[in-house]
Amino acid sequence: MKISNGMFEKLKKPYNPKETEDKIYKLWEDSGFFAPEAHPPWVDNSSLNKNLAKPFTLIMPPTNANGSLHAGHGLVMTIEDIMVRYKRMQGFKTLWLPGLDHAGFETQVVYEKKLEKEGRTRFGMDGKELYKEILDFTLANSKNIKSQIKKMGASCDWSREKFTLDPDVIKTVHQTFKRMCDDNLIYRGNRIVSWCAKHQTSFSDLEIKDEERTENFYYLKYGPFTIATSRPETKFGDKYVVMHPKDDRYKNYKEGQKIKLEWINGPIEATIVKDDAIDMEFGTGVMTITPWHDTADFEIAERHKLDKEQIIDENGKLLPIAGEFAGQSIKKARPLIIEKLQKKGLVEKIDENYKHVVRTCYKCATVIEPQIKSQWFVKMKPLAEKALEKIQNGEIIYIPEHYKKITIHWLENIMDWNISRQIVWGIPIPAKICAKCGQGMVDLENKISKCNKCNGEVAQDKDTFDTWFSSGQWPFITLGYPDSLDFKTFYPTDVMETAGEIIFFWVSRMIMLGLYVTGKIPFKMVYLHGLVLDANGLKMSKSKGNVIDPFVLTEKYGTDAFRMGMVVGNTPGTSLALADERIRGYKNFANKMWNVARFVLDNTKDLTAPDPKNYDEEDKKSEKELNDLIKIITKEMDEYKFYIVAEKLYHYFWHTFADIIIERSKKKILEEKNADSAKTLIYTHLVTLLKTLHPFMPFVTEEIWSMLPNKKKILMVEKWPLAFARDVPPNKND
Repeated sequence: MKISNGMFEKLKKPYNPKETEDKIYKLWEDSGFFAPEAHPPWVDNSSLNKNLAKPFTLIMPPTNANGSLHAGHGLVMTIEDIMVRYKRMQGFKTLWLPGLDHAGFETQVVYEKKLEKEGRTRFGMDGKELYKEILDFTLANSKNIKSQIKKMGASCDWSREKFTLDPDVIKTVHQTFKRMCDDNLIYRGNRIVSWCAKHQTSFSDLEIKDEERTENFYYLKYGPFTIATSRPETKFGDKYVVMHPKDDRYKNYKEGQKIKLEWINGPIEATIVKDDAIDMEFGTGVMTITPWHDTADFEIAERHKLDKEQIIDENGKLLPIAGEFAGQSIKKARPLIIEKLQKKGLVEKIDENYKHVVRTCYKCATVIEPQIKSQWFVKMKPLAEKALEKIQNGEIIYIPEHYKKITIHWLENIMDWNISRQIVWGIPIPAKICAKCGQGMVDLENKISKCNKCNGEVAQDKDTFDTWFSSGQWPFITLGYPDSLDFKTFYPTDVMETAGEIIFFWVSRMIMLGLYVTGKIPFKMVYLHGLVLDANGLKMSKSKGNVIDPFVLTEKYGTDAFRMGMVVGNTPGTSLALADERIRGYKNFANKMWNVARFVLDNTKDLTAPDPKNYDEEDKKSEKELNDLIKIITKEMDEYKFYIVAEKLYHYFWHTFADIIIERSKKKILEEKNADSAKTLIYTHLVTLLKTLHPFMPFVTEEIWSMLPNKKKILMVEKWPLAFARDVPPNKND
């Protein structure tokens, strides 16, 4: 065995990730082995290769192209790269496809903050100009994000990189939209939606944050009734009194009966409505309704064909129906309205400690103001039924399994999905809207000039799709559905790895849309990780000042140390508290590996004809222990228990290989008693452990591998070790 003096000189120095990682990544990239077409050198002639031509496909969750990667992204890249490197070393035709998401509203909010700092606002800007600015912004970010993904060691196929605004992606999204409209799964209607007055757009229910607050709860006299509300500012349009038809307390009141009463701005006439949705046990069992500003009230009004009057405009200001309060904000008007009602003797009592849930915008915390808007909606129940069948049949595996029950419950209670967004940034909705009757018409080729319902003038729909509508089609769009070889080869994908917190936003919608468009499930397994928290177990946020930059840690300790810190002990679905010292410990481990490699190579350079069959009894036992470990960890890797495998390898390398076997070998080599046995053992152990640690710590293992004598292949495409099929050093003639 021969090792160059230059290599020895490098090994004598401490391991330096800064000098190594960029060089190693370029080696991998230049090798071409990130692409599934490039098989590892050993697979063609190996009788052990049972996985050749078997695809393993992982589609990277598209990173939002609006900033830098955070610690959560670091976890994603680590877990997914472990999966891919392991499968590649097993001989699978691995495809890990990277991509970026335009991220619609999320990105526009980020850019709006940039505009604010510049003393500008999107309101009043030309839409095309704003779109161009945001596009340039995201393209600039994408270069940085790509370099950061590489910094994490991600062995993805950059030749297949996708962006959710690529022309072919937009084309497929538009085609899906038309097909769903043709199948009566998408409709345009005037329905109540969640509206943010600050951002001037609607949301789906999943994008709303529920916040518990303690506020005043007002009991008001409404003719002969007492009604209760936390929002007196919505009551100007209340002209219907609703009660349960079986409530004996109100049996004398008949459906449609008129009642005259004094109200906020003078006398009104109210109409009695009987509806089964009323909870007789809540309050007085009677309520007035505000159909324009409450979802439950809207549904009642729809059932009984009642008028719906708008009280609050899209900016959160009261309309002329509020009389003297018109033009005022809700915050300003509410106490003044109560004061007026008190003067009229219409306030029965005020509960000042009323706890209830207030719905707010998840980005700016502005209280959501429900509004009736003409929007595009997806009928979700037909899609959910097919998804439920596949999930309940076990065709999609969930890790951890409890997410399966959570998903089933959500799908069983799913509501229609508002996919319209009143923002510039995103994929435009390919439709025309009639100015006269409001009819929406799909127009992929921009040929419609007149309404097909009333012959009125039409204009292009200014809205864009909810970003989850396009990203919900990510698995098949990225693979070139329907006719590409990639789609035919790699779909359905094997694993969707992502955060548990977006299981409804994204994962479940991918299942539904994948089944609808392709007729197949989009992936066979869902692997869900938890949140990455700060050292104190708190959720990271810029406002708290506790955001941890993963690249500060990789710069300080090396990427391998960061990756090990992210995976060891991190069970799927649970949150990880990320502390500096956690990463530091694995830098020490990388140095330990480096020092062990120096010792092994220095003490085995004269090894000429090693034969594991000639081990002494002590070394035979160590050989068996390692083989037993390989059996166990291979099974655990197949079960996606990376957190366990990483910890086992760490402890074995340090406490068994370094502390016991290496120390024992020193004595044998010094005394020249069973020296060849010891030398063979430490060399073969090093080779095997480099392979098993490679998916977790790719840079330092690849660097050490490059120093092994007569090694012509890169470690990344070496064969995963098989128990009792041991690698031995080459003889001197190799």
